[in-house]
Amino acid sequence: MKTRELLDTAKALVAADRGLLAMDESNPTCNKRFAAQGIPQTEGARRAYRELIVTAPGLHESISGAILCDETIHQHREDGTPFIKVLSDSGIIPGIKVDAGAKDLAGHRGEKITEGLDGLRERLAVYSRLGARFAKWRAVITVGVGIPSRGCMDANANSLARYAALCQEAGLVPIVEPEVLMDGDHGMERCRKVTEEVLHSVFHQLYAQRVILEGMILKPNMVLPGLSCPKQKDVDAVADATVGCFLRAVPAAVPGIAFLSGGQSAELASARLNAMNARFKSLVPWALAFSFARAIQQPALEIWRGEEANVGAAQQALLHRARCNRAARRGEYDAVMETGRQRG
Repeated sequence: MKTRELLDTAKALVAADRGLLAMDESNPTCNKRFAAQGIPQTEGARRAYRELIVTAPGLHESISGAILCDETIHQHREDGTPFIKVLSDSGIIPGIKVDAGAKDLAGHRGEKITEGLDGLRERLAVYSRLGARFAKWRAVITVGVGIPSRGCMDANANSLARYAALCQEAGLVPIVEPEVLMDGDHGMERCRKVTEEVLHSVFHQLYAQRVILEGMILKPNMVLPGLSCPKQKDVDAVADATVGCFLRAVPAAVPGIAFLSGGQSAELASARLNAMNARFKSLVPWALAFSFARAIQQPALEIWRGEEANVGAAQQALLHRARCNRAARRGEYDAVMETGRQRG
C-alpha cells in the first residue's frame, strides 16, 4: 500500500474548493434518462454524451475528480483518445464505480444490500492499471415503518469497509457512500437519527477493517425531510441538522465530506451546500464538498437531447452548474447566479 499517495489523492479530491462529478450511472439508468429526452439508448449515444462532459472547456476549474462506470472508463473520444487520458491531462482525477448494485437483503423485507465484493481485488487491479486513482461504492438505506434495521445497517457498513480496505490495498482512494434515501414522508429529525446511526456503524466497521481514514472520502446524504414530508425545511435548518449530525459521527481524520445530491434539484443542492460552508466552513475539521450527478448533469442533458448542434450550449450549462457548486464550497453561491444565467 502506498500510503502517501493515498493521502495526497484524498486531499486533492477536496482541494481548492472543487468537487466530484459523478458520471457513473449504470447503462439502464442512463438509458432511462435518455428515453425521457428522446435520445437513442445506445452505446454510441452514451459515448457521445460522456465526450461532451469530459471535453467541456474549463471543467477542471471546478471539478477535481470524475467517477466513471465500467463502460465509460474503456471509452474514447471520437479521435481515439481514451476518456481517462482526457480527464487526467486536464487535471481531473479519474475514478471508477465498483459496486454491483443494491439487491434485496434476505430476511429483511424492503431493505437492500450492495453486492460486488467477489472478485473486487482483481477488478481494482485492472482499473488501477487503466489509470483510475479512486473508486466508489454506494450502499442504500431506506427509511420506513420499522426500517432501517440494525441488520441492514451493519451488513452494508461491513461491505463498505471491506471494499474500502481492498481499495487502499490496491492504491485507490475509497469513496465511501452510505446513502439514507430521500424517499418517504419522514421528517428531518428521523433522517438525522438514521443518518447518525448509519455513520456510527460505518466508521465502526472502517476501524475494524483497518481503513486509513486520512486516505478516504465520505460521500453521504444531507440531513433532509423525506420528499413526501409536508414540512420541508429552509436551507439554514438543513445546514444546522447536517453539520450537527456529522460532528457527532465523522472523525476529524477524514479529509472531506463530498455530499451526494440524491434527487434534489440542482439549485437546491447548491443552496444547501452553500449554507453549510457559509456558516460552518471555518468550524469543521473536514472539507464540505460535493459529489453530484444529476444536480450537475441534468440541465446539460436537457439541452443536448442527442443533437451535435447543441453540444456547446450543453457544455456551458454543465460548466455553470459546476461553477455554482464551487461557489457553494466558498459560501459565495447566490440565487442571482441562476437568474443571471437565465437572462444570459
